[in-house]
Amino acid sequence: MLENRIVNLLDASGAIDPMLITVAAVGAVAMLALGFAIGFIIRKKVAEKKIGSAETQAEIIIDNAKKEAERKKKEIIVEGKEEILKNKNETEKELKERRNEVNRLERRAIQKEENLDKKLENLEKKEEQCNQKIKNLEAQEAEISALKEKQLAILEEYAGLTSEQAKAFLIEKIESEARREAAIRVGEIEQEIKDTADEKAKNIITAAIQRCAANHVTEATVSVVMLPNDDMKGRIIGREGRNIRTIESLTGVDLIIDDTPEAITLSSFDPMRREVARLSIEKLMTDGRIHPTRIEETVEKSKKEVEAIIKQEGEKAVLTTGVHSMNSELIKLLGRLKYRTSYGQNVLMHSIEVSYIAGMIADELGIEPALARRAGLLHDIGKALNHEVEGSHAQIGVDIAKKYRENKEVIHAIEAHHNDVEPQTLVAVIVQAADAISAARPGARREDIENYIKRLQKLEEIANSFNGVEKSFAIQAGRELRLMVKPEVINDESMALIAREIVRKIETEMEYPGQIKVHVIRESRAIEYAK
Repeated sequence: MLENRIVNLLDASGAIDPMLITVAAVGAVAMLALGFAIGFIIRKKVAEKKIGSAETQAEIIIDNAKKEAERKKKEIIVEGKEEILKNKNETEKELKERRNEVNRLERRAIQKEENLDKKLENLEKKEEQCNQKIKNLEAQEAEISALKEKQLAILEEYAGLTSEQAKAFLIEKIESEARREAAIRVGEIEQEIKDTADEKAKNIITAAIQRCAANHVTEATVSVVMLPNDDMKGRIIGREGRNIRTIESLTGVDLIIDDTPEAITLSSFDPMRREVARLSIEKLMTDGRIHPTRIEETVEKSKKEVEAIIKQEGEKAVLTTGVHSMNSELIKLLGRLKYRTSYGQNVLMHSIEVSYIAGMIADELGIEPALARRAGLLHDIGKALNHEVEGSHAQIGVDIAKKYRENKEVIHAIEAHHNDVEPQTLVAVIVQAADAISAARPGARREDIENYIKRLQKLEEIANSFNGVEKSFAIQAGRELRLMVKPEVINDESMALIAREIVRKIETEMEYPGQIKVHVIRESRAIEYAK
């Protein structure tokens, strides 16, 4: 309507009146405000209606929740009552069972009490009977004592001896008879021991040897190194022999290079030096660079490698023989025995074998085998240093064992295994026997033929040096000396004496592996002629 009026005014005058414009604007603003007010009132009423509806729904929900809660409450109360009733029934049942058990135990206790009362009554009766018997026995004893005194008085009167004199006479007679019977029994026991001791000892030693059957390979003082070709010999010799001189000076080994195809020989009395030289030459051939500087480096590496091998061999020997808790330095010294020989026999293998045999013999005899194995393994430990320290290997071994706090019986066994001192323990005797067995086995040791012949000749010379010996023969590869004596010079009583004197002279003047049996034979002949 306002717009139409504005248009009509414009159409009537043909010009715009400012007042009209202002009035129109104010009217428009008023209309807009009126529209906002009406809209606000409408929205407020709608909102109030929605709020009223939500409150109604909330009240309904709260009412339903209260009803559900009441229902749940009733259910829980019912379940609680049922549970209480159930527990009550179970408790009453358990109480009833316990009451029955208590009644049963009470009846049993009453029964036992009645039995004890009966036994106590019986014991009182028996005590009275015993007291009565004791009184009777005391009376009888007094009567017997009186009779005994009366009889002794009568005996003393008839015998003319007091009771002390008669007692001494009887004791002396009984002692005399006991000594005679004891002497007879001792003789029988000694004879029985002599009959069975040799056989039992042979069985024990034979069983030990059979259980420790090992192959023996004697070691020589030379090693052979195979070459890929003969041209390598010239490279090892080097210009004007400088390479071979360097190797020999660093290792202490003689290199023998001859016409043998594709091989050179290393010669030295020390197996450790030969091993260092062998490893060095093999490394040089593999590397291809052979000159003095490289040789020095290779020899040093080989020495370290040999040291590692020594430690491994020592640990292996200890593990193999079952010897525990040994000092690490002793283990290294044991490993050095791998590169030590005695009459061509490897000393480490010999020590392991002695350990085995000693342990088996000790086991057969009922002695602690672990101690015997330990003593057998260490008995030649002195040979690891006898090229560096003066003295016998037994004494060196004793010093080493004392240094590392070994068992006293082990130290004594080391000292006594070559009779440097008299064996005082069974372990020392066992180690001595095991050492002799290992050294004397066929193939265990190697000797030059000249030394072998000289040893046999020396044995016969010692036997023939005694008066009354007619003939002597060294047999069994020098392990037995059999000699014939003149019956008119040596009687039966002197045979044992001359055998002992020959044994002592052999032990003093000779060195030999194992043991030597001296067999003295005396033969009497009666000759007559029939004519």
